[in-house]
Amino acid sequence: MDALLVEYLPILIFIGIAMGLALAMVVASYVVARQRPDSEKLSAYECGFEAFDDARSKFDVRFYLVSILFIIFDLEVAFLFPWAVSLGEIGVFGFWSMVVFLGLLTIGFVYEWKKGALEWE
Repeated sequence: MDALLVEYLPILIFIGIAMGLALAMVVASYVVARQRPDSEKLSAYECGFEAFDDARSKFDVRFYLVSILFIIFDLEVAFLFPWAVSLGEIGVFGFWSMVVFLGLLTIGFVYEWKKGALEWE
């Protein structure tokens, strides 16, 4: 049991150093940088909401729809990278499995397009 714990000691040391460095950087940013927000820092950025408004304010559901569609098609790309790397080893079955997967995603994309989910208005 002691040998097992000794094997995990470098990982624990690494986590401790990483947490210590992260804490030191956050503290150093408060010590070194001036903390005077101006109107530009407090203005709405990309989401369209005020920076320090009530968190329970109502907003359009299209923000959620766009983010969900982005995640779906981003995962498609995430599956393509390991498939492309191992294509020589998985053979014809792996190739056609990915073609079916991409076909289903394309059908879903066309469906969303026809429904108007990608239109912002």
